[in-house]
Amino acid sequence: MEEQTLEGHELAHAIVGKLEEHQASDIVMLDLRELTPIADYFVICSADSERQARTLQEILRAELKEEHKERPLSTEGEPASGWVLLDYNTVVVHIFSHEGRAFYRLEERWKAAPVVLKIQ
Repeated sequence: MEEQTLEGHELAHAIVGKLEEHQASDIVMLDLRELTPIADYFVICSADSERQARTLQEILRAELKEEHKERPLSTEGEPASGWVLLDYNTVVVHIFSHEGRAFYRLEERWKAAPVVLKIQ
């Protein structure tokens, strides 16, 4: 049986659903397709604690692998640093502490990218 991989927008929406289900805050999905070849979408969220950031990272890795056969190509950063990045090729997930998100200001840096969805 051939594995069916998700399209970029389907994967991004699945990720947003997992983050929302597990109480990530300020979830934003940006459409990068017209701006850069590095990814089709960024999904950015905030975690209220280092522990929550670690849990969100583990949930995405485990549940996307189990449910959709999707694994990140790479993972960078540590919850203790305030920024964890999971690269799923078409979708890059950024899990920030509130302080890390304010410092890196990704939404501001990518303000030309259309906002697909925003969940407070």
